[in-house]
Amino acid sequence: MEVPPRPELFDFHGVCMLKQFTNNWENVQNFKARPDDILIATYPKAGTTWVSYILDLLYFGHMDPDRQTSVHLHERVPFLEFCKPSFPTGTDLADKLPTIPRLIKTHLPVQFVPISFWEQRCRIVYVARNAKDDAVSFFHFGRMNSALPEPGDWSTFLQGFMEGKRVFGSWYDHVNGWWEKKQTYSNLHYMFYEDLIEDCGREIDGLCSFLGLSPSPEEKERVRTSVTFDSMKQNKVTNYTTIKTLNHTVSPFMRKGKVGDWKNHFTVAQNEQFDEDYKQKMKNPDLKFRFEI
Repeated sequence: MEVPPRPELFDFHGVCMLKQFTNNWENVQNFKARPDDILIATYPKAGTTWVSYILDLLYFGHMDPDRQTSVHLHERVPFLEFCKPSFPTGTDLADKLPTIPRLIKTHLPVQFVPISFWEQRCRIVYVARNAKDDAVSFFHFGRMNSALPEPGDWSTFLQGFMEGKRVFGSWYDHVNGWWEKKQTYSNLHYMFYEDLIEDCGREIDGLCSFLGLSPSPEEKERVRTSVTFDSMKQNKVTNYTTIKTLNHTVSPFMRKGKVGDWKNHFTVAQNEQFDEDYKQKMKNPDLKFRFEI
């Protein structure tokens, strides 16, 4: 069987994108958000699946047990800008969601988010992950995901990451753009992957407080144990083993879920160069990331 060619990045209003995320652009931009929608926004590989599953369980974990074992997470929490031939588009899936609230995920930089989310004052959960671990995770994801451009070797990939030549653009622009939005938009909860790793229970409490949820201690504990890395890696609803474009023999979708794995990839020289570049691009003293915990 012939392997289809990998897609190419192109410049889209100043951001590197792929056709599968821009082909349905008009419908994405005209998407009709509802006031009770919850948008989960992240740069790729920052804990999107993790937080999507936490929210899904907080809202719907006590419902139909069949749904918990048979409806894949990517159907419960549609990917808004996704558009690929012979698949339902993200906007269609979101429009048809039977749940209230609708949980919707996106990797869009803040300036691309459909205006209706702001107009309806939707609650938004943004998750950010430190740049070094994000780059490593993104590199391995590119290796195993034939729907992404060829990542090249690690040093090539890292250089492109630093230059913002990755799908959804620059990590720096992404995390900073969303952080700035938080200053003027109060319905935005900005979370860090490292905090989730350090104390998931505490972060679930923070989410509940933001969303106005008050689960019982038992319910909270049930969510916390269901969303551990090992539980999700074993769970066919969350581990993406059914997606044809993902080759788990190259690298599993749920790879390590750790903080500090970058140390196994960066050379001393790469780390020095990265730190120098990072200082130039991370000007906001209030937005701080942890590279180890």
